[in-house]
Amino acid sequence: MTHLRLADRAYAGIVQFINDEQADVGDRLPSESRLAEMLGVSRTVVREALARLSSDGITEARRGAGSFVKRRPSDRLAAYLPLAQMPTTMGSYEVRLVLEAEAARLAAARRSPEAMALIEQALEQLRAALLSNAPAHEEDMEFHRAVAEATANEAFIAAFDALQPGVDQIMRAGVAISRSRPPEFINAMMREHEMIVDAIRAQDPDGAALAMRWHLSEGRKRLLP
Repeated sequence: MTHLRLADRAYAGIVQFINDEQADVGDRLPSESRLAEMLGVSRTVVREALARLSSDGITEARRGAGSFVKRRPSDRLAAYLPLAQMPTTMGSYEVRLVLEAEAARLAAARRSPEAMALIEQALEQLRAALLSNAPAHEEDMEFHRAVAEATANEAFIAAFDALQPGVDQIMRAGVAISRSRPPEFINAMMREHEMIVDAIRAQDPDGAALAMRWHLSEGRKRLLP
């Protein structure tokens, strides 16, 4: 098994430990050496898994004190994202933060009137879906793809499409989890998309990139209580 696959297994194992032990936010995790022993991997692999869990907002490291639970994944997340797939799918956010922020930047600089119209149409379709009981993940996907298309660079579209399976799972989970919470969660999701569109319409590249990064960062948080 490759080092990367071992780190994925350790990531999933630590999340499983948090769930099985019903660890609360702020609880200290076992030491790296103890986790390595429990999971049957090296401390180096555990360290890498903890670094990725920290990036995903699930754990946090405190100098000299170890790693602690920062957020627990939503119980609803498991319905859409099997634990074994969680490391790879959550890791797609790191790629999307680079890819889609730059796509939004270029879309703002290059978008044609036709591309802008498609983005605005996708926004309205997403709004209608989010405010109904429809799943809305397909409309969300079409919105993000419309932004990629507005770059006028086929490579961005191909890269986004390559991520589609994992992104689809995340979008399904994100909408379902947000709907299980107070209405402001869906309202916040809608405002984030509107901010992206406003910046692209205003041909503000930096603003569009910032709005996209903010949306993706908040989306990742919504998967956690």
